[in-house]
Amino acid sequence: MPTILFINGFRFFFFSGDRNEPPHIHVKKGDGDGKIWLLPEVRVEYLVAFKKQEESEIIEIVKEDQERSTEKWYEYFGK
Repeated sequence: MPTILFINGFRFFFFSGDRNEPPHIHVKKGDGDGKIWLLPEVRVEYLVAFKKQEESEIIEIVKEDQERSTEKWYEYFGK
């Protein structure tokens, strides 16, 4: 489960078993947990136990890092 980005207490990472899904990233902070699709555009699958301000911050971080995170996805999964 490689961590791709750690910023403002949020850890963004992939699960090894996700290789058969489209590119996405997971996020965790405290009790908060989420999954965000990277392609074709940034889209929230779920964000649980985050405050609304944290949700907005997460989405902004993923949008700003979308290209690099997508590249890391393909590097990790070999596609």
